[in-house]
Amino acid sequence: MAKNSNEVDRYTERKAFDETKVGVKGLIDAKITEIPRIFHVPQDTLPGKKPSVSDLEIPTIDFANVYVDTASREAVVEKVRYAVENWGFFQVINHGVPLNVLEEIKDGTRRFHEEEDPEVKKSYYSLDFTTNKFAYSSNFDLYSSSPSVNWRDSISCYMAPDPPTPEELPETCRDAMIEYSKHVLSLGDLLFGLLSEALGLKSEILKSMDCLKSLLMICHYYPPCPQPDLTLGITKHSDNSFLTVLLQDNIGGLQILHQDSWVDVSPLPGALVVNIGDFLQLITNDKFISVEHRVLANTRGPRISVASFFSSHVRDNSTVYGPMKELVSEENPPKYRDTTLREYSEGYFKKGLDGTSHLSNFKI
Repeated sequence: MAKNSNEVDRYTERKAFDETKVGVKGLIDAKITEIPRIFHVPQDTLPGKKPSVSDLEIPTIDFANVYVDTASREAVVEKVRYAVENWGFFQVINHGVPLNVLEEIKDGTRRFHEEEDPEVKKSYYSLDFTTNKFAYSSNFDLYSSSPSVNWRDSISCYMAPDPPTPEELPETCRDAMIEYSKHVLSLGDLLFGLLSEALGLKSEILKSMDCLKSLLMICHYYPPCPQPDLTLGITKHSDNSFLTVLLQDNIGGLQILHQDSWVDVSPLPGALVVNIGDFLQLITNDKFISVEHRVLANTRGPRISVASFFSSHVRDNSTVYGPMKELVSEENPPKYRDTTLREYSEGYFKKGLDGTSHLSNFKI
């Protein structure tokens, strides 16, 4: 079937942007005052079109006493259970990741995007971060059905189970990525234990299902935008992960969709944001919820965030996942069909961040 002229123009404009290999940062460096048409989001999805609520806050949970005694841990588990059943998101403080490690990964992200030699950056440029050890790109779903291109650049790397050698990472962010990933893997171990207990099961159950097996780290860079009301930093989406741990700087812009309203996830110094991904909603049979979220564009930036996705490796995992047998019954039958992470992820990446839920395709 022949493509219409709009589709041809859309492809041509995206390809031209892709071939520059300088991303959104390149547009800012060129001192543009109006953003290209490919970044314009449809009118009905503009930030002001859905009510936002400023007086609601996602739960904040203190992990300081998680190892003190059984009663203290159970109190934390109860808070985690409430957060993931009702919000799908929470912020965690006293999580064990040193403040200097948090600052260094943000600085490393900034260094790569702002100070790395342009030719070195271009040598890492690729839209395929599932096969490359380290990739730099602007919009992995540039050529998908997504109605608009997002206002951000990213670097990504699988840090587990097969981490890159130091030489495979750029010097500007190498040490920061390696050090931060060690701490996030340790925190992930604790989080999956608490989530297992929040299900009323043994603390090792989720880890035994390889939920902790793979870690994909994506470091986002959102340059200041001359027309932030016309575009988004990231379109509305849920994560194709078991669990996501997010570090954000103080700029703000992350919002979650809660009871049909957008709620700001206000930056909390030293905190990490934790959210449930699609896979965990699937295997818990909707007990835990994977919530849609987005990032607004801004004039204050650059905004920097580091998202760490716990999601078994799409390349070499043939495990079949479905609702956990411990959680289903005649009264609560399975709500999703079985799938592999490869099948789910390939469909998710092909579809792109188009504002629709991929999880809904797996409902029984």
